[in-house]
Amino acid sequence: MTEVSRLKISAWLAGFWFGSVGLMAALVHLFVFEGLRHLIRPELANLGGFMVAFGVSFIGHRRLSFKDAQTSVQQSLIRFLVTAIAGFVTNELCFMVLLHKLDWAAWPALIAALVLAACQTFVLSRWWAFRR
Repeated sequence: MTEVSRLKISAWLAGFWFGSVGLMAALVHLFVFEGLRHLIRPELANLGGFMVAFGVSFIGHRRLSFKDAQTSVQQSLIRFLVTAIAGFVTNELCFMVLLHKLDWAAWPALIAALVLAACQTFVLSRWWAFRR
């Protein structure tokens, strides 16, 4: 197998696992959000979902999506925390604009915000947090 073929397969697998882990983390986020949104403000329910989903996301990405990372677990954790916080800020701002300014319902607003943040998180994770 050529080096180019190996790189293509590696990139495809990383993308597959990133999507799978991201979907699982998003489902955890949504589940926690739904459990909290009737008890507290939607923005705080979103934060609660993010906090629980962070653990799912880090462990899954470290072990599956970017298992060939050349950074230590501690370095990846710190970098991924920064990446995740940046993603959450994007998520929360998008969520608040859609929810409060454009009058979207909570679920569609949160799903749109999660998709936007996931794109940002992939780029930062791939090229910085779990650098190869």
